[in-house]
Formats: sequence, structure tokens, C-alpha cells
Amino acid sequence: MTVLRKALLFSLPIGMAGLSLAVDTGLSARSGKPLAMADSVQEGKKLAMDYCQRCHLFPEPSLLDKKTWTASVLPNMGLRLGVRANGHDPYADLIPEEAKAMRALDVYPEARQISDADWKKIVAYYRAMAPEQPLPQENTIAVADSLPLFDFSPMTVGDKQVPKTTLLKYDPVSSQLFIGDDQNALYVFGKTGLQDTWWIDSAPTDIDFPKNAPPRLLSIGVFKPSDQRTGRLMSLSKTSDASLVDIRNLPRPVQFTAGDLNMDGKEDALISGFGNHSGKLFWLDNFEADKEHVLKELPGARRAEIRDLNNDKKPDIVALMAQAWEQVSFFYNLGNGKFREKTVLQFPPSYGMSYFEMADFNRDGFQDILLTNGDNWDLSPVYKNYHGIRIYLNDGKDRFKLAWFFPLYGASKAIARDFDLDGDLDIAATSFYSDLANPAHSFIYLANDGKMGFKAYSNPLAASGKWLTMEAGDFDKDGDTDIVLGSYFHTVNEMTKLISSGQTSFPQLLVLTNRRR
Repeated sequence: MTVLRKALLFSLPIGMAGLSLAVDTGLSARSGKPLAMADSVQEGKKLAMDYCQRCHLFPEPSLLDKKTWTASVLPNMGLRLGVRANGHDPYADLIPEEAKAMRALDVYPEARQISDADWKKIVAYYRAMAPEQPLPQENTIAVADSLPLFDFSPMTVGDKQVPKTTLLKYDPVSSQLFIGDDQNALYVFGKTGLQDTWWIDSAPTDIDFPKNAPPRLLSIGVFKPSDQRTGRLMSLSKTSDASLVDIRNLPRPVQFTAGDLNMDGKEDALISGFGNHSGKLFWLDNFEADKEHVLKELPGARRAEIRDLNNDKKPDIVALMAQAWEQVSFFYNLGNGKFREKTVLQFPPSYGMSYFEMADFNRDGFQDILLTNGDNWDLSPVYKNYHGIRIYLNDGKDRFKLAWFFPLYGASKAIARDFDLDGDLDIAATSFYSDLANPAHSFIYLANDGKMGFKAYSNPLAASGKWLTMEAGDFDKDGDTDIVLGSYFHTVNEMTKLISSGQTSFPQLLVLTNRRR
């Protein structure tokens, strides 16, 4: 199996003890099952550890429920190992462009990679050891149903009936909010309301605001998981000029940032090409498409920051990867455009890593990591008790230890700001894959008590959307930090689910005006 054949087996850290056998009774002391069956299960575990770890961390059965393993995840892994039941063609239901891209990657090989007997043992292992139902959340924190720090105001821009917000970015210099939409629109909203509308070739996902130049806009190409390379990075300008950026054929890019990575006095573009089965984290020297440098050629590049990690006055890179090898990596700048990677955090593929920021939570002078995981757009769209928000503290030697965890189904983004102006970092977080039992928990505010203890708040109005995007800034220029949330419904059916829970209004945006000042 090549690395690009991402077997979507999802795991928890290895920790399951070996099965204990009671020879005198002919039964497994742990499960009460016949020894022959226990032996088969143990063989299945060994085989799973062999095959699955070729593409990602070993997946413990406790990660998912029995039905999800046997009806969804394992059949897909089988296809990636060349196991095709009754001559099934895994590309048959794909559009031609997608099928062509996946065949080129050999995602589902025709040649069998595993014997039928060994494959059945792997399936038997997960069927025997997985829980009947997804495991429940543990150590939950009560969430207050009111948030007096903010005034909540629904808002809709444009005439779209279904919210499909893919980008929120505030430019503090111009005091403009840029709102990207999966219906090929980019709205520019200012003090006087809607100021401009741009029609874009695909959904906008990021934008920056260079000095003395037009904004640079990133568009994804195909929003849903795809291996088509139709993304674009371009200058947002209504005039033609040779100096304008126009880079095409990008692998489903979701984020970019700019910095002088090779220290030649010119800005470079660092791009997270998420892709699907293929993708990459790469940078373009001087924003030139023919000067590409690949840092990591794997799918799932989600977000990257440029910062000096080791105080050597060289711009290093922090990157979050998802999809298979879910991890946070540091790329130390060696000079001359060369980087050395160090993985500082690593997670099982089912975790669905979605966002990170670096911030100093314990005020010791070292940048910690605020991390969310909850991407559930995959083969296992079930509740997962390990979805949530985490803080990893930095010991000053680039070693990170988990210090705090808040369980949140479908956690998609968390940002650290001193919202209440008391001198410590609070957290605002969103969940995109809603908990239908608690739809208002799609937005959570976590107030820091100054000792890394947090009290959780929400608001009933948060139940009115699926908040894919979030931006913070002092929108009203009163000295405190406000928040805006952007809702995204991929299908009308997703709206119907919320309607069935009593929701009747679906604004595009939800503006949270900070009342501290």
C-alpha cells in the first residue's frame, strides 16, 4: 500500500491489553468465547496492526460502534486492499473527473493486497471487539444557556435562501468584513452595509490584505471532498496588471498565508491543499506557480502558520494535517529554502482534526496549542466522544502535554482571545456537525477563570445555523473583541433536521457584539 491509499480505519492510541485465555475451560477468561474464536480475534488484531499502520495509526475497535465498522469503514478499507465483493466497481458511481483522478492515484487497486482468510480475520476482530453503540462523552462541563457578555443579532447578506458561508475575514484597516459563499459570491460588508459583490469561480476559503496591493483571494475549486485540482489563488482586482496574482490548478486549497520563507526579501505563499485522497502542504516562491516547494505531499493539509519557533530569526512553519496522518508538525527553517519537520502531536485518523491556534495560555512565555477535532464528513458520521477542544501546554522545548479537554461533538474551530478583558485568554468555539439534542451548542463560549478553568456558555440563537466559519475582531471599534459566525448547509436535508427540532429561522450570519465596552 502506498501512503496515498488512505485506509480510512480510525483509531485510538494503542492501549488494549492482549486477550487472556483460560485453557482449562476452553474459554477466554476475558470474553467467555471459545478458545478458537479468541485465537482468531487475536490473529485479526495482529493483522490489523500490520495492514492498518501502513497508512495511519492502528485503529482500536473502541473508536467506533460495531455497525459503523462493519457496514461502512471496513468495506472501504477492503476496497483499498483490493477486496472487491462480487466484482463491485468502486469507481462506478463517481463522476468521470473524480473517477479519473482516483484511478490515477490507484486508491482502490485491482490487485488484491491481502488474502481472503486474513481479511475475514480482521473483520472478525472488529466485529467482536467494537462496542454496540458509540461510547458516551465523559467529564462533560455544564453549559449555561445564556451569554450576557454578547448581544446576538442574526444577519443575512445577499438573496440566497440557503446559507452557504465558506469564508469570514475582517480587514481592520478598511473596517470591511469579507463574506465568501459556496454559491460563487464574495460580499464586502462595511460600516454602511453591503459595499461590493464579487462573483467567483468557486467557493472562497481565505483572503489576505497585503499593503499597497489588492486583496489576494483563495478559492477551493470543488467544495465537497474531491481530488480535482481546480482551486485558485488570485488578486481581487477589476483591472489587469502583470503584477497581479493568478495561480490555478491548486489541490482543493483551504487556507494560505504569506511570509518570506527563504529570506530573499520577497513574500512567498504557503498553501494548505487539503485535497481528498491526494493533497499537499507547499509554498510558492514569490507567489510564482513554477517555483513550488513541497513540504508534505499528503492529503489533509488544513492550516499553517509562519512564526519563529526557536528564536533563530528564521521564519518556521506550524502545520495541521488531517485525513490520515492527523498531526501537528513544526517545520524548522534551515536556510536556503530548506526545512526540517518535527511531529509534535499525532492523532488517530477518526479524530477529524479541524483547526489550531498557538497562544500562551499559562503565561509562561511559550506558545501553547489550542486544537479542535470534529470533522465528521467521512465514512463514520456518528457521535464521537473524543471530538472536542484541547489545550496542549508547551514546556519550552517543543514538547506538548494535554492540559485541558472540553468534549464537543463536531468541533470545527476554536479561537483564543481576551474577550472579557480580564487579562487571560478565553475561548470561542463552533461545532459544524451539530448535536441535535443540543443544537445551541454549535457555538460555545468558554470563560477563563485565570487558572485554566473554564465556564461554558451558549445562547438559544446559536441553534439557528451550522457554523462552519467564525471571525473575531473589534467590528464596532469600541475596544473589545466581537465575533461573527457563518452558517453553511450543504443540503436542504440538513436544514430539515433542524426544522424537525423546532428551528424555523436560518440566518446566514450571527453577529455577537461584545458588551464589555
